[in-house]
Amino acid sequence: MSVDHLALDLAVTIRHDGHGGVADDLTDPSALTSWVRARAGALRADLASWPHTAATFTADAAVLGAAVEVRTAVRSLFARAVLPGRPSSADADRLPTARQALDRLNAAAALVPVSPYLDWPQDGAPTSARTVVGSPSAADLLAAALARHAIGFLTGPDRDLLRACPAPRCVRYFVKEHARQEWCKPSCGNRARVARHHARQRAAGNGGDAS
Repeated sequence: MSVDHLALDLAVTIRHDGHGGVADDLTDPSALTSWVRARAGALRADLASWPHTAATFTADAAVLGAAVEVRTAVRSLFARAVLPGRPSSADADRLPTARQALDRLNAAAALVPVSPYLDWPQDGAPTSARTVVGSPSAADLLAAALARHAIGFLTGPDRDLLRACPAPRCVRYFVKEHARQEWCKPSCGNRARVARHHARQRAAGNGGDAS
């Protein structure tokens, strides 16, 4: 997963639950804590000002609320990105407008100003990094990090490859990795083929009755 695919990873924490409904992987602070820690590598630079590290990040209710608000904005903008295709059916009817989502995402990104700095060890090559200005709260720190990753994704080349999976009951977004890819994963392709097969059988049966 590239760094800017973190936004996609965040968006698909809304998913099909396997039983005909929609599941949310970020329902409580402990779930978000696990999600962030599993992505410590991608978030290491963004959470450098956290008292410990991304691997020991612990969310609370405020951090969860901030992350979910960014996710809502991201999913609204993903719905815009896949046009004229259909967006995910999980929440398309209750998302903020694209204008509202843009405002929320930009406001979140601006919560934590960052400054570039140069690191040049005595026995190595110079490298550039970012440092957070001030002492932001954990909620602001994570919200800003997620928003910056979303901006990176939406302004990058993969935005044009973003799709909403059309398989029955699937509500995931995915990046189309090759020309023939139609679904987010093979199991969705299998389910779509089975659904088409049953639809053809029903159509044939109806035609036979009509004759």
